[in-house]
Amino acid sequence: MVSVSRESLKPFFEPRVVAIIGASDKPGKVGNTILINFLWGNFKGEVYPVNPKYNLLLEKRCYASVKDVPKPVDLAVIAVPASLVSKVMEECAEKHVKAAIIISGGFKETGPDGARLEKEVAAIARRGNIRVIGPNCIGVYNPETNVDTMFLPEEKLRRPPRGSIALLSQSGAFMGTMLDWAAYEGLGISKAVSYGNECDVDLIDLIEFLADDPSTRVIAVYVEGIEHGQKFIRVVKKATTKKPVIAIKSGRSTRGKAAVLSHTGSLAGEDVLYSMAFKQTGVLRAEDFEEMLDLAKAFALQPPATGDRVLIITDGGGAGVMAVDACEHYGLNVPELDPKLQEELKQYFPPYCSTHNPIDLTGDTDNQRYRIALEKAFLNYGGVDSALVILLVQAPSLTVDVVDIVRDINNKSTRPMVACCMGGEYSAKVAKEVERRGIPSYPTPERAVRAIWALTKYGQWKLREIRGNNRFHENLN
Repeated sequence: MVSVSRESLKPFFEPRVVAIIGASDKPGKVGNTILINFLWGNFKGEVYPVNPKYNLLLEKRCYASVKDVPKPVDLAVIAVPASLVSKVMEECAEKHVKAAIIISGGFKETGPDGARLEKEVAAIARRGNIRVIGPNCIGVYNPETNVDTMFLPEEKLRRPPRGSIALLSQSGAFMGTMLDWAAYEGLGISKAVSYGNECDVDLIDLIEFLADDPSTRVIAVYVEGIEHGQKFIRVVKKATTKKPVIAIKSGRSTRGKAAVLSHTGSLAGEDVLYSMAFKQTGVLRAEDFEEMLDLAKAFALQPPATGDRVLIITDGGGAGVMAVDACEHYGLNVPELDPKLQEELKQYFPPYCSTHNPIDLTGDTDNQRYRIALEKAFLNYGGVDSALVILLVQAPSLTVDVVDIVRDINNKSTRPMVACCMGGEYSAKVAKEVERRGIPSYPTPERAVRAIWALTKYGQWKLREIRGNNRFHENLN
């Protein structure tokens, strides 16, 4: 494993010249889809197809070898049979290619022969000073530069827009699912990497790189195994003082571990050790796909919370009770509001509204009640650390313009705010409008509270780490 540096990984994300080795004119072939991605996807650099079978591909001159490409190559994308990869890598080394993404499968995930072949490829990369992602992966998607080696056709997998969520996945299929979800939800991606078998660049290298990436606010990871435990703890603990890392670790069961070995050739290890490592490094462990994406959305749109006191505002009593139960489950505090504040709120609301916490505006609420509650009990009140705004938008006097009120308060506050829009089609439309205004929205109180819990847990962990580091340096002085 080559030591990581930011400069050595930049060619994966910001190449000026890319060679597609194994490019094809056959629809449905990996080399065809990747070539189309670069030629028709507004890639900002130059693209050179490489395949000895063709002289011309998609109206571009095609070269027999990467050595024949007339420009220095920053990135080679390799989509040829596993048996040819070593030869291709030797040619890349002769060409002084800086980085390679090996899409091809058929390496250590297939058994001892594949493992030997992978070691051979890694040795060539080391000798040639070539950084490698893969093999057995779908590679990199960077919407900023339009690098896109994902061989999943765009008509089946709409690419998400630019944003602040970085996605890392050992599994290519899982990466495709995450990108599909992000595009469907309208959430922006900073960078996405399917890293496969990790013959060189591994998960730890990528987290270290993204920790200093100004385009990334949160890193979401699907991982099957980690080989370098001490390095993981050292690097990731430093990374999480800069931005949150959310992880799904698969392969918990005996059968799951066996499936991991045959999938990417990784050793899954004992699950309790991963839980301990995540806890020690401040990584938020997600139990499933839905939770990981829910939490990533929260961190992409909102700041961490510095305390555990949650304000709940609702127009439905039952939803408020569900939120309180969820807060108790996650160890969050739903404090009673200051009596003076409650008396002030009573001056604006009908007597049947509750001015406790939750504040229940009831089913006949209008937009103005939400404005008053948010201004007085959240924006101008220091007794809470975060707010959950439940919008049961079926209420007859509540209009979609309430989302602008929520946005205005959110824009003036430095504390996190999360929304919950319960219901069907109309509620989903309102939820989209809420999120377009920078507030994450969830379809149930439980999922919304879970997002607040993550914002709180990470915020408090980060504060402890920073204070601990400051005390350490003070003692040195």
